[in-house]
Amino acid sequence: MKHPIYQVDAFTDKPFAGNPAGVMPLKTWLPDQQLQSIAAEMNLAETAFFVPNAGGYHLRWFTPTVEVKLCGHATLASAFVLNRRIDPTIKEMRFDSLSGPLHVRVDGDRFELDFPVLSHEANTDATMPARIAKAIGQQPVDVVVSAVYDSYLARLADVASVRAAVPNFAAIEALGRDLIITADGQGEGVDFVSRFFAPLHGIPEDPVTGSSHCVLAPYWAKLTGKQRFHARQVSRRGGDLWLSLAGDRLKIAGYAVCVLAGEIELN
Repeated sequence: MKHPIYQVDAFTDKPFAGNPAGVMPLKTWLPDQQLQSIAAEMNLAETAFFVPNAGGYHLRWFTPTVEVKLCGHATLASAFVLNRRIDPTIKEMRFDSLSGPLHVRVDGDRFELDFPVLSHEANTDATMPARIAKAIGQQPVDVVVSAVYDSYLARLADVASVRAAVPNFAAIEALGRDLIITADGQGEGVDFVSRFFAPLHGIPEDPVTGSSHCVLAPYWAKLTGKQRFHARQVSRRGGDLWLSLAGDRLKIAGYAVCVLAGEIELN
């Protein structure tokens, strides 16, 4: 049986930038192992699968190795496929996920995600700044931890330090959590920049990560007092996100481009 499948570059308005996501609309669920095999075959940071339900759609995300609880760019990509490839009259979408209900609305040429704000706490491990410095070759000026996102967030001195970081993936894995690095966006024309490393989840460096901004936005809000941000993830591919805090929710807006559309044949 043949099923439609797409590859969408998210958080960019041009192809071959942003974060590529696989998107596979389904009428009913396939076995979990088959979903995982398709994600491995796509070999992208995440492949999203969705099935219609009473409230909208049930959405799941898989890296090439594991299912994950939250993924921003593949949610944006899924909304793009629904609106641009399946039914252009669909302007608002509800996705039920492992992180609860997620809403997306079409906002002109952009898509705006409604995601939960994820908390962070002070780092209490005195060895962590030095371990992070060894893992990326740059000294952090602040380190916090997000238990709910299972990640460390390290603020570096400036944009140049974030760009110059050279990840030692074995050392990052040894931290026991994923790693977000960030800095003020002065000189870059944005509010802040970041990069994201998740080798424990089969993603050495993610090109553009919507979900990490659920930690980054409240972190920078505490530092600056701002509630709205233009953020840039400065990976090799790069991408831009427009963020707005609203209580315990975060609005994440971005563009998307479809680069591949085809079919996958399954026995």
